[in-house]
Formats: sequence, structure tokens, C-alpha cells
Amino acid sequence: MKPILSFCALAAASSLLLACNATPDTHDADVKALTDNEVQWNQDFASKDVTKITAHYADDGVLMVTGEKPTVGRAALQAAFTGMTSDPAFALTIHTQKAEVAKSGDLGYTQGSYTLDITDPATKQVAHDHGSYVTVYRKSADGSWKATEDIPTSEIPPTPPPSK
Repeated sequence: MKPILSFCALAAASSLLLACNATPDTHDADVKALTDNEVQWNQDFASKDVTKITAHYADDGVLMVTGEKPTVGRAALQAAFTGMTSDPAFALTIHTQKAEVAKSGDLGYTQGSYTLDITDPATKQVAHDHGSYVTVYRKSADGSWKATEDIPTSEIPPTPPPSK
């Protein structure tokens, strides 16, 4: 009888230990953090504060805009957004439609649409762009989410090259 009692006590202690070491389910809180991040990002776009805008990216973050080479890294992103935000017509709004976090809890993504107003350098007229985007996020050691890949795709067809 004593071995059975010892086995039961050991099993109970093991179960308690496993329960204490279980990883908490943060999925819903992480999804909310991603959508809250994009709400804040919209406010930062509206303020045209390049430091705040680029703080949403990881140090090695990448922005892949249609028709351009990828913009890689914080310094390059700051230069790109400095150019964009210096345009008086600049207005960018993202509309998050979906946010998801991997079971691992360290990767997530958002998908949605965007609208962008910016001056066309060729015509000097305000261009109104709209399209879709996917942004991939990585959870940082401090628990914040940073964009690692940001990919907007315009729904406006490209202008055909001039005929010869």
C-alpha cells in the first residue's frame, strides 16, 4: 500500500509542477496588440513623425513598395518616410481587416487595405492610391510587436511606358 500512496503523491506533485510551468495562452491579447499597434501607426502617419512611424519596424524591417527596390533597415526606412512625410499632400491610412498570431506566439501578421495621398513627382498633382497590404510582425523581447516585412500592393494599374 505504501508504494501506491507514494506513487499517487509523486503523480500529484508532477501534475502540479506541470500546471505551474504551463505557458499562458496570450493569443487573444497578442492579436489585440497587433490591431492596437496599427491604430497607433495611423496616428503616427497623421502626425508625420518619422521617428514614431519607423519605431513600428524591427531594426531589420523591410518595406516592399510596388515598382521600387525593397527598403531595408531602420536608417533606410527613416530616409524613405522623411521624403514621404515632407510632402504636404502625404496622408496614409491603413485599415486592418485581419490579424493573426502563430501558435508559437512570436510571429504574427495583419492584412487589410490602405489609402495614400502623395504628390506625383512627374505631374506635381496629388495622386490618390489605394490597395491591400500584408505586414508580418515579430514579437520583441520586451513583448512589443515590430514589423519585419511590410508589403503594400496598389490596386491602381501602373502607367504604361510611353510609346516609341
